[in-house]
Amino acid sequence: MKRVFISADIEGTCGIVDWQETEVGNAYSDYFRAQMTKEVAAACRGALAAGADEVLIKDAHDSARNIYPDRLPKQVKIIRSWSRNPLSMMMGIDKDFDAVFFTGYHNAANTGSNPLAHTMTTSVTSYTINGVTASEFLINSYTAEYFGVPVALLTGDKGLCESAEKLNKGIITVPVSEGVGNCSLSLHPERACELIEEAAFKAFSGVNKDCRIELPKEIEAVVSFRRPQMAYRASHYPWAYLIDPSTVGFKCKYYMDFLLFEMFAV
Repeated sequence: MKRVFISADIEGTCGIVDWQETEVGNAYSDYFRAQMTKEVAAACRGALAAGADEVLIKDAHDSARNIYPDRLPKQVKIIRSWSRNPLSMMMGIDKDFDAVFFTGYHNAANTGSNPLAHTMTTSVTSYTINGVTASEFLINSYTAEYFGVPVALLTGDKGLCESAEKLNKGIITVPVSEGVGNCSLSLHPERACELIEEAAFKAFSGVNKDCRIELPKEIEAVVSFRRPQMAYRASHYPWAYLIDPSTVGFKCKYYMDFLLFEMFAV
């Protein structure tokens, strides 16, 4: 059985520019939740057409209750809400998947290619792993590699797609928007879905060793927060330490130890 895991976010959805558009229950969000769903469905259709037997989706934004399940292909399964598992946005992945897709992803905190750029929480102003700016894409790519599953597709803003292509030589990306200050230049939403479906078919058809990345042998995470109180709190996590009043560091050898730090301290 061939299986695809999809981690779906919303801030890299085609056309989105404002936090109100990401919040369940806000009138502005209905359209973008529907567009997020369309983009996920397009990725599913492409994978299924390329030979996938099963697609598992993790709704991975905020409440994790964003995707409309009835608008997805019948062959897929979806994980909604949060179990508080340290895999977070990757909950449900295991070594038996053939590929990982990321849809609706956005660039990292302290970058300018998406007006909604952040890493894990808007309370974080800067996040690095081994000196490299850490996006949720990078963190979750490492999680995929922890299980030995190649990351074959990414959709989101142009800046993130460009950085992903430097990390992962085999990945196929679909930039659906480009941040310009506090606005974005985006594709037509239906064209975005067409491109995502085509890319998903190509990505699953061509998964290879070039879609794999190297998992660091040691990890040093440095996280800066908007409020010093949050850094102080995080510094009490085992092996974490204050670098300055607003910044905490953490070093470890095992990736799961990093994920536990990320879960409890960030």
